[in-house]
Amino acid sequence: MILAGCQPAAADVTAVKTPHPVRPAAEGAGLKTAVFAGGCFWGVEAVFSHVKGVRSAVSGYTGGTAASASYDAVSGGFTDHAEAVRLTYDPAIIRYDQLLRIYFSIIADPTLENRQGPDVGTQYRSALFPVSAEQNAVAKAYIAQLSSARVWAKPIVTRIERAQAFYPAETYHQDFARKNPEHRYILQFDAPKLAALKAMYPGVWKTSFTPG
Repeated sequence: MILAGCQPAAADVTAVKTPHPVRPAAEGAGLKTAVFAGGCFWGVEAVFSHVKGVRSAVSGYTGGTAASASYDAVSGGFTDHAEAVRLTYDPAIIRYDQLLRIYFSIIADPTLENRQGPDVGTQYRSALFPVSAEQNAVAKAYIAQLSSARVWAKPIVTRIERAQAFYPAETYHQDFARKNPEHRYILQFDAPKLAALKAMYPGVWKTSFTPG
């Protein structure tokens, strides 16, 4: 069953206190880029937009071609794209391994295959798209650490995929949670994630929303 678009439905949003990464990222100075996919991009963008050190969070599509990088096409589940968010961040404030911890702890359930919450299809897969050898090594190390720690009863199925072109989504998707705080989907699925971020990681919580 493929649900078209980010769909409101009955589901639980459960945050998990994941361990500190044993392999910190050594990224050097200057702003860096990272790409995360973990279900509907509204929520991925919303959480990362409230993290200190994140300078921008842009919703978009990656893993497919430019010709089909549109919401209508991607929502069908047959374009190979994932709904994803491209971050620009300052590793002097928030490192890639710390972003990974937030991702696995709050944003995506890594045990779900091609779905998150009510959203079903390959476009909603849990996937990381490292843009450097360092990010790739850190991502592999943290997934191995989480698997060994048996944080979840089920195996982790989050993919590490080759970085590909990123296509920004349509304007109405950008900063969606900020612009539509009373939207049913945002209230049911993303507001709890923001509350979890604030409660579990107060040191990185930022009240203001960073626009894409």
